Amino acid sequence: METGSAPRRGIKSYVLRSGRVSAAQKRAYDTWSPRYCVPFSAGILDYAALFGNSRPVTIEIGFGMGTATARIAQENPDRNYLGLEVHKPGIGRLLWEIEKRSLENIRIVEYDAVETLERMIGPNSTAAFHIFFPDPWPKKRHHKRRLVTRPFTGVLAEKLRPGGYIYMVTDWEDYARWALAELSATAGLRNSGTPCSPAAGGPWAFAPPQAWRPRTEFEAKGLAKGHKIWELYVVKDQ
Repeated sequence: METGSAPRRGIKSYVLRSGRVSAAQKRAYDTWSPRYCVPFSAGILDYAALFGNSRPVTIEIGFGMGTATARIAQENPDRNYLGLEVHKPGIGRLLWEIEKRSLENIRIVEYDAVETLERMIGPNSTAAFHIFFPDPWPKKRHHKRRLVTRPFTGVLAEKLRPGGYIYMVTDWEDYARWALAELSATAGLRNSGTPCSPAAGGPWAFAPPQAWRPRTEFEAKGLAKGHKIWELYVVKDQ
């Protein structure tokens, strides 16, 4: 079982790609990042000061191009969203979505998620974590790079407020079962209570799809390859 914070992993769960930043993405980044992007620092974020209200905060780790993030935020104006991403094209696209949709409930940290959570997010402060289609690192020698693994799952549990949840979605069965095992061995977390995959065994089973989650580009690509979508939804004990 994992408890409390753990030392920052030296192995990154991502690789910085040299993807092309379009003219529109660059323009959105240059124009709107000063307003919506939060610089990384070693100080704990004050959510109320950051968003100007005391609404619950959901952190999305690795939001990709951000279209699903923007839609979720637009449909849930009573919640705030903090997106963690390192790839500039996606940040530029989400900034464009924020402006197009006139969203005031999204902020972005352009930095490594592990270090951001350990240094900037206070314990028992966050309502939820969304982790949609993280890099599966399918080769066995790369499994050490997977994000949803111990001791990092203990950090997620520590940062969640009681009753908060972690919602992960992947189209890689091996990673889904790996993450399920890691979360089940993390102190303070429990399954959502509505398992739909008896193959997982016992109370730790996969969750049904959440109707409010939009389909992402990664999901569409996985489905086109014939992959099944695996959903994990776990809650921190009260």
